Amino acid sequence: MRKIFGPTRTDDGYWRIKTNQEINDILKGQNIIGFIKKQKLNWLDHVERMAEDNIVQKIKRWKPMSKRPIGRPKTRWEDDVLEGIMSINISNWKKVAQNRDSWKKVVEQARTLCRL
Repeated sequence: MRKIFGPTRTDDGYWRIKTNQEINDILKGQNIIGFIKKQKLNWLDHVERMAEDNIVQKIKRWKPMSKRPIGRPKTRWEDDVLEGIMSINISNWKKVAQNRDSWKKVVEQARTLCRL
């Protein structure tokens, strides 16, 4: 956020980086991490309700045929989102995602958690 909002010019003409308090005042208390997690959960819900023959569903199920590089595998987008869902103890999330109203409650619950 410091890069986005840029530096602040002081009274004596020097430039300085914004403090955390100044950035929080600009954002009006919105937590950017919570916002991003909320957007990811909203997209997951949207994808789950798509038809099985949709191109997005096909890409989601696609498994590459090539070998993976040596070392720890990179975290996939879906794994990151599912970890967030499991942290709020939603076991049947695919069924809950089919109902928009109940999924909105899950998204709001996830957004308010500090650990997400």
